[in-house]
Amino acid sequence: MLFGALRVPGDLLAVGGALVLSYFLRLWRMDLVPGVQLLDPAMTLPMLSEYVRTFVVPGAVLFLVIALLLGMYAFNVTRSAWLEVGRSIIAAAVWLGCVMAWYFLIRKQLFYSRILLLHSLFFIVLFVVLGRALLTLLYRAFLHAGYGVRRVVSFGSQGLAKSAERTLQDDARYVFEGHIKTLAQLKNLHEKSPIDLVLQTDPHPTSEETAMLIDECRSQHITYAFLPPVLADVPQQLRVEHLGLLPMIRLTPTPLDGWGRGLKRMFDVFVSAIAIVLLLPLFLIVALTILLETGRPIFYVSRRIGDQGRRSIPVLKFRSMEVTADAHKEEVRALNHRNDGPLFKVKDDPRITVLGRFLRRWSLDELPQLLNVFAGQMSIVGPRPHLPEEVKFYTSYQRRVFAVRPGITGLAQVSGRSDLRFEEEVRLDLQYIEEWSPFLDLWILWRTVFTVLNRKGAD
Repeated sequence: MLFGALRVPGDLLAVGGALVLSYFLRLWRMDLVPGVQLLDPAMTLPMLSEYVRTFVVPGAVLFLVIALLLGMYAFNVTRSAWLEVGRSIIAAAVWLGCVMAWYFLIRKQLFYSRILLLHSLFFIVLFVVLGRALLTLLYRAFLHAGYGVRRVVSFGSQGLAKSAERTLQDDARYVFEGHIKTLAQLKNLHEKSPIDLVLQTDPHPTSEETAMLIDECRSQHITYAFLPPVLADVPQQLRVEHLGLLPMIRLTPTPLDGWGRGLKRMFDVFVSAIAIVLLLPLFLIVALTILLETGRPIFYVSRRIGDQGRRSIPVLKFRSMEVTADAHKEEVRALNHRNDGPLFKVKDDPRITVLGRFLRRWSLDELPQLLNVFAGQMSIVGPRPHLPEEVKFYTSYQRRVFAVRPGITGLAQVSGRSDLRFEEEVRLDLQYIEEWSPFLDLWILWRTVFTVLNRKGAD
């Protein structure tokens, strides 16, 4: 707790030092490139005392507020180094944006020096990261010396989960003393050397043993905790909330619940709108070519199951098959090569037109789904939508894919497309749903480009 609290004055010193150093670099006309003089004499810099009073002090406080909102002052000082660097960069970038907005939009005047702001951004990130790294190293040195380490035991008729045991053994903040099954064992251990934390593996609200264990922990000033006996396969989706004064553990099927869903929707609208405008000439060329080859209709509307699995949505495609393709579906059912699940796929389907084969090979038939995205029926990235007659054979496990809007591309599509077995496709879709992040969406879009160019798995 002490080392976590020390981050506050540490960041204050780091930001203050960065801003003062940037001031003198500008005053002395020193650029970050050694031996290169690019700057004119500083004519607009205030006196150092005024600069500290009007910019350094408020600037450092502003950074603290931003860092607090980004969760950078949690008491856990052993978190990932890359996470610390990433959050420091984000906090510094937000800080720079706030400073620019204050001077340009509110005060309606230019800042003292643009290069000073650039230097400040660089040194704030450098000094904050170095300061936090030093605190972390110092904290870990104390832990290895035995200071601040918490002794932990697990309690219950069943043993501690292997993943939890590995975490306790690998985390320098804990010493795992093993698993016990009786209160007598707990009392003996606590008398020899105080126990700091008891983890119950099989709690039951009406169990007399659970009540006696909690009473013993409270009377001996031992921290009591329990591991959820259910939903242990998706611990990252569990959220601790309060129902009035009572704690409640809630399962969120996907990180998209809440702000994530709004952020993803804004991304979909922005990307789909730009793509529709840019690809409009290609839309017209494809539409005209279809019209000349096989006539109307230009689009094929396929009713698919949307998010939540409760309603169907009209998924648009450029028509790549003969006009009478649906009427002849039963005639080619025997050619279905997807016998690993409920999906219907025919390799080298005889109903596909010459142009349609080209469109499918380069995934151009999917482009009209950008209109579905803009209308809010689909997303740019997500599980592929399937037909109602396929969905009715889904198991309850497979129906989890309906937690989010279906997408034009997805993790399964960039991992094998039609070459994947159905079980593997479902597993990848669920992995995407449970591990969603904006960066994962961007990575999938990047991979989609190469997947389309490779043309692997395109039916």
